Parts: sequence; C-alpha cells; structure tokens
Amino acid sequence: MTDQAKRKVCVVLVDRANYGRMKPVMQAIKDHPKLELQTLCTGTMVLERFDQPVQVVRKDGFTIDGEIYIELEGSTPTTMAKSVGFGLVEFASEFHRLKPDVVVLIGDRYEALAGAIAAAYMNITLVHIQGGEVSGSIDESARHAITKFAHFHFPSTRRSAEFLVRMGEREDTVLGTGCPSSDIARSLSLEIPHEVIHSRGAGIEIDLQKPFMLVVFHPTTTEYGGERRQMEVLLSALDTIRMQTIMLWPNIDAGSDHISKVIRTYRANTENPWMRTLTNLTPENYLKVLATAACAVGNSSSFVRDAGYFGTPVVLVGNRQNGRETDVHAIRVPVEMDTIAATVRRQLEHGRYAPSKLYGDGQVSERIAAGLAGLVPYKQKQLAYTL
Repeated sequence: MTDQAKRKVCVVLVDRANYGRMKPVMQAIKDHPKLELQTLCTGTMVLERFDQPVQVVRKDGFTIDGEIYIELEGSTPTTMAKSVGFGLVEFASEFHRLKPDVVVLIGDRYEALAGAIAAAYMNITLVHIQGGEVSGSIDESARHAITKFAHFHFPSTRRSAEFLVRMGEREDTVLGTGCPSSDIARSLSLEIPHEVIHSRGAGIEIDLQKPFMLVVFHPTTTEYGGERRQMEVLLSALDTIRMQTIMLWPNIDAGSDHISKVIRTYRANTENPWMRTLTNLTPENYLKVLATAACAVGNSSSFVRDAGYFGTPVVLVGNRQNGRETDVHAIRVPVEMDTIAATVRRQLEHGRYAPSKLYGDGQVSERIAAGLAGLVPYKQKQLAYTL
C-alpha cells in the first residue's frame, strides 16, 4: 500500500496527562502499515509555564504537525469557556489544512471538547478513547458530550463500554477496551535517575532510596472558589506526617492559580520543608515516580488508573474522581485534615497492593491501531435504541 493510500489519523494532545496515555497509541499508529500519524498539540502542551510538554513529544521522535494556542489567561470558569471558543476556531482551521481521515481524542478535557465539535461539524470521523466513565467536576459533562459527537469508541473498562451502549451508542462502534497507559507501565524499568527529580523544580532533595509520597491536586471546577481552602487543608494534613514528598503543580483548570499560590506561600513560610515541586515529567518518568511512591495523595485520574496497575496505595481527596471505577488500592476521603492524615498513615502502614488490570492489560495500543485501520467511516449518528 502506498503512502497516499494510508488512512490519515490525527491525534490531538491537550496536556501532559494526554500524552502520557497517548504515546504508545501514537507509536502503534506510526508503526501500522495502513496508517499515517498526524499530531496536533494544544492546551498546556505548548505553554512555557507548563514546561512545554510538546518538546518531549518531539524528543520522542514524533513529528508535530501543528501547535494551537487557545488558553486564555486567568484560570477562571469564564476563561475556560472562552478557551473552548478559541479552540473551536483553531481546530477547524487545522483540520481544514491537514485534512485527516480520522481524529482521535482521549479523555474529558474542555480543549478536547472543542476538537470534537470541530471534527463532527466538518464530517471527519471521530474516535474517542476513555468514554463512558463517571467522575466529578465539569469533566463528567465534557466526556459524555465528546461521546455523543464521536463515531467510534475505545473505553477503558468493561463497565464503561456497557455505559456507552446504554447511552445510545451502537455496540459495533465500541472497538475494544483498556487504557493505553498500561502499555508503558507493562515494560517500564522502575529505576529513577537522580537528575530526573533534581535537575529541575524547587525544594528539598528527595532520597529516592527512602519512602516518599507523590501529591497531585487539581481544582474541581464545579467547586470553584473552594480550591484555596482545600489545598490548605491538604497541606496541613501532610504536614502532620512530614514524609519527603514530590508534588506536581496543578493543571490549568479554573482555580489552579489559587492552588499554586497556596503551595508557594506554604513552601516559603515553612521551616524544615518536606516537599519538592515539579512542573512536568515525561510519561515514563511520571509512571516511575507513581510506581515507586509509598503513597499517592490527591485527585489525579492517574491515581485511579495507573496506580492500580502498580499497586501503589492511594488516598483520593475530595470529589474530583467521584464515581470513577477504582480497585482496592484507592481510598476516598473528604477534604478534612484529620481524615486525610489518618488515611495516609493507614495506607503507608498497609504498603503495596496486588497489581490491578482494571484499566488495561498492557497491550492496548496495538488493538487501538488495528481498530483505526479497520473501521468503516460514517457521518450520521443516531441513538441506537431508537432504530
């Protein structure tokens, strides 16, 4: 088959977590004889203050076919809504220029929603990874909206696949299950070079031979205005434990500037600090840190998906992952200092859990690439249970 006959698949990346899950899919697409990979980067992927994860994509050997700047400064509900509008305009221009046969989106970000609307209105076949899941925040609505625009689906779990069908998606459009980040985890060496943590960031030096915690806490956009207090409570709880901690800065959602300010203030005013803050890690290095952490604390979806694969104990704080499927490694707690501290101590005492394959068996990406090559495009969607 000639290059001209290859199906052009445009993968959209909107943040560091996106790339962490899409990297093995991109490689599988790139390696497939019937597919041609196109890559669009937008959202925080292209922003300097998030350490420009797009440069990591380039270093990994992928060609970037377009960079889209859509984020309006402010990190408020208003700027998020306006950024969707900017994204819709820019995605339409890029899809017109690249003329992909298929657009692939993952997850529930508002930037991805903009791409989904553009692709659907331009009659481009849309494939959605990680649909059918339940969670907190506005992400819940964005994910289901993308599902209704998407023509084909690769959900992460069996329950998610069932929910898609119950939402009116045709069974034959659900092409497989499993989260592709498990593919990286399956073959990962867990050794963490010293420079990975200490060549950037700020704070204490982490002794990687001793137990450490990983903390990631993003704003819950439907609780905008309460994130400052939530972060203060979380830091107060962790301060009672004072285990060395690697903390990643929050995403760009509404309220993130408030969380970042609380972290900076706490770090500047605390004697005998116990944490090191980092902006970004490559997908492999992030998973290494998550896999070797004594406990992960916060509200990242990776604590549900990837931590389970490694058996890392998790304390899920607040409502951002409400309803998300979890295995026994994760314990949910409200944003209450004493409860958070007690549960972290409980998880540290428990130690590692048995590995879980709830979100993937480590061989997902090849199945996705095969599905992309074999799908039969169509334009008009209908609710399956009305046919």
